[in-house]
Amino acid sequence: MNGWIDIIGLIAGMLTTTAFIPQVIKIYRTKSGNDISARMFSLFSAGIVLWLIYGISLRSFPLIFSNAITLALSLTILALKIRYRGSSADKGDGN
Repeated sequence: MNGWIDIIGLIAGMLTTTAFIPQVIKIYRTKSGNDISARMFSLFSAGIVLWLIYGISLRSFPLIFSNAITLALSLTILALKIRYRGSSADKGDGN
């Protein structure tokens, strides 16, 4: 690790990554992904894959760690949206 720069990167990654946890919990509890845009999360996930590749190429632990977890959470949100599509709680938004 490169000292303070990596510490700042890890803290930034932790903060931005944990921001997705409440959304995962909400979708799971309500059994509805109606308010989630599948297009947005698909594009976002593709961007995170590229950030992950970039981090791996730089051998940057903060980039790899935070983007791997963010990708897992983003894909979880997409999977829950698909899983609960058509449920009584989810009216379907076409996204």
